[in-house]
Amino acid sequence: MTAPLRGLLAIAEMQDQLEGTENRIAVARQDYNEAVNRYNAYIRRFPQVLTAKLLGKGPREYFELQTPGAAQAPKVDFSK
Repeated sequence: MTAPLRGLLAIAEMQDQLEGTENRIAVARQDYNEAVNRYNAYIRRFPQVLTAKLLGKGPREYFELQTPGAAQAPKVDFSK
């Protein structure tokens, strides 16, 4: 196998790994937001609404991207 071909295969593998990481992050964010949704609904039901207030438990916030441009994947330059 020639060096340029090995380099190309390494780049393709790294791109696949980056895509996999992005997908895992997206799934984890979705799982977290679903858990927050279930928790917030739970503490609004009776009798939990009473005990939650007594214990100082309030609704949790959803995970949202705060940084402008954070929703865009970073550009990775493999030319170096």
